[in-house]
Amino acid sequence: QVQLVESGGGLVQPGGSLRLSCAASGSIYSIPFMAWYRQAPGKQRTIVASITSAGTTNYADSVKGRFTVARDRNTVDLQMNSLKPEDTAVYYCKALLGPNDYWGQGTQVTVSS
Repeated sequence: QVQLVESGGGLVQPGGSLRLSCAASGSIYSIPFMAWYRQAPGKQRTIVASITSAGTTNYADSVKGRFTVARDRNTVDLQMNSLKPEDTAVYYCKALLGPNDYWGQGTQVTVSS
């Protein structure tokens, strides 16, 4: 069993920055794949960034150059810079371990002046 706890969401003005953090706990030695997703009202949940245990990263085109994902064993952070109103969403952390997906409860990010 894996538990994921996100933190760091909030309200920020356009052009500002936020840092999200996801901590995984449970019977885990190393999680092979972790990712951040987001879901805006009325839209599907989509992947924002991912990182493997080897440090390989991938980003959605909409956030390339603005967001950075990093991990330290079983935590994964998402540094978000130059935020735009369209980045407003609930952000979820996901861990893939074996055949199972584990999700956090989500954290709200609102970009507005």
